[in-house]
Amino acid sequence: MTIDTKDFNYSDERFADLQMLRYRLNGFEQLTLQQKRLVYYLSQATLYGRDITFDQNGEYNLRIRRLLEAVYLEHVDDCDEQFQALETYLKRVWFSSGIYHHYACDKFVPEFSEDYLRRAVLSIDARKLPLADGQTVEELCHELFPVIFNPDVLPKRVNKADGEDLIATSACNFYQGVTQKEAEDFYAAMKTEATDCPPSFGLNSTLVKRNGVVEEQVWKADGRYGQAIRQIVYWLRKAADVAENEQQKQVIDLLVTYYNSGDLRIFDEYSIQWVSCLGTKVDFINGFIEVYGDPLGLKGTWEGLVEYVDEEAAIRTRAISNNAQWFEDHSPVDPRFRKPVVKGVTANAICAAMLGGEEYPSTAIGINLPNADWIRAQHGSKSITISNITDAYNKAAQGNGFREEFIRDKEMLALIEKYSDACDNLHTDLHECLGHGSGQLLPGVDPDALKNYGNTIEEARADLFGLYYMADEKLIELGLLPDGEAYKSSYYTYLLNGLMTQLVRIQPGRQIEEAHMRNRALISRWVLAHSKSVQLTRKHGVFELEIGSFQELRGLFAQLLAEVQRIKSEGDFEAARRLVEDYAVKVDPDLHAEVLERYEKLHLAPYKGFINPWLLPVCENGEIVDIQVNYSESYAHQMLRYSSEYATLI
Repeated sequence: MTIDTKDFNYSDERFADLQMLRYRLNGFEQLTLQQKRLVYYLSQATLYGRDITFDQNGEYNLRIRRLLEAVYLEHVDDCDEQFQALETYLKRVWFSSGIYHHYACDKFVPEFSEDYLRRAVLSIDARKLPLADGQTVEELCHELFPVIFNPDVLPKRVNKADGEDLIATSACNFYQGVTQKEAEDFYAAMKTEATDCPPSFGLNSTLVKRNGVVEEQVWKADGRYGQAIRQIVYWLRKAADVAENEQQKQVIDLLVTYYNSGDLRIFDEYSIQWVSCLGTKVDFINGFIEVYGDPLGLKGTWEGLVEYVDEEAAIRTRAISNNAQWFEDHSPVDPRFRKPVVKGVTANAICAAMLGGEEYPSTAIGINLPNADWIRAQHGSKSITISNITDAYNKAAQGNGFREEFIRDKEMLALIEKYSDACDNLHTDLHECLGHGSGQLLPGVDPDALKNYGNTIEEARADLFGLYYMADEKLIELGLLPDGEAYKSSYYTYLLNGLMTQLVRIQPGRQIEEAHMRNRALISRWVLAHSKSVQLTRKHGVFELEIGSFQELRGLFAQLLAEVQRIKSEGDFEAARRLVEDYAVKVDPDLHAEVLERYEKLHLAPYKGFINPWLLPVCENGEIVDIQVNYSESYAHQMLRYSSEYATLI
């Protein structure tokens, strides 16, 4: 199905604080049949990881999902307020892969009563419910209802509060029966025996204590999550059969070997081969990757992404990656922390074809992998900017009044309207391709030395690298920006977001928890505290951002980048802790209240997510002869279909 851009509806339904969007598979029809089949098989492998992410986000998530879906399907024709509240709650659970907010990590508060849910559950055929062996329906309610309704039971998915046992106070399902100290000691002992190229210890396992002994339950085909992983492996093998070249086939085969063995050294071999596999139209991410969901920053939440190159937009990303050494050499950080030789930095603008796991429904707009510092240093990294996702965000936001409300300076507003799309995409490129790929650790520094502050510091490092170079004449020379005024758009909107507008995602009285939000707050508030020309002032009764000197601002970005890189390179935990706790966590209640009030009158949802396209194979005589792209599936239908077709763990 091909839909003209002007007829494509990017915005779909809205509920709670969420707006559902759709993304187009631009140019999909131009792919060869082999490439379309490859996309389809990789997409199946992506969707089969869904249950893993739910379980990682909380021990009870899968059973609660199944319970709620059974009630929903039984009462879908009801129109009373209690059912409508349950429907909204279920949609939020689908969105967040569990009962915790995908960004804030707080447990959802049901707006339906416990009595209503009990009556609804008791009215259902017990065979449709997630009963344990020998469990009655009443016992099921007794087990799950406190998790749903009691605000004091497992209240937070990821806790990052300084000074607390982060495992004991986090509901994520990566640790069972162990304390934070026991976990840290367990992996510290592993690292003492490591080589110069250590695997990412703990990335693919649940750490448990049995009979007083701490041990790992590895996520692999014959281990924990085996039912899901075996399905992923099945579809990866089918993808290998239609790989675009022999190297891509070897990459997929290595991933299969890793999934079968659970050996992280094989995962490193796969990552190295994946980085060097270039020249294909189709690529993918599939595995236990990012560690934001673990308070200790060790365990990888499962995610999947299937992609193909956006040839027109890739011109921009390739210009950056081809000059990676120049950017590294001219970085304002201490030369000791720069890479003498930048290896294997590649960047592409891509179209997402399927989102899964941690990347669905809410997804990143740019990704840089692999995460292992020694692989980046010795073999390089791949960066992507997801062009059809950013395009969907931009199209859906047109005319919503957000900029006009928070940017009262008409000249600045005009500048932002002129340059923002180009600058936003470029900053994402610089962040992913150069920022994450830049710098080096000093010899002997533990990559996990910054512990629970590591993710925030790393995101700040990448953002600062991009911000510093946004104002560099090199970007004009490369044809990536039209003139020396464009970067001001990026500087203004970044500070506005970090100081003010991202606060629409925080509930009153709460602090900032999520690593990317902390990163933006850290940079913006540090600049505000150290600048002579950047101010938040009250004009016309509201707070407004004023930037008197953009050159001074660039100098401050350089200064902070140098310090953040030093912290990373030296593994200075105390400096990281002070920087994050001083600038990135607390929220000014008066400013917050004003931002929420101004945002509320716009009637916008602060969070966005995506409904996947439905890829439908067209078969003749048992062979796939085409893949149709269907954009008409509703959010609820897609989620229920996924729960039916891709359920593996419950």
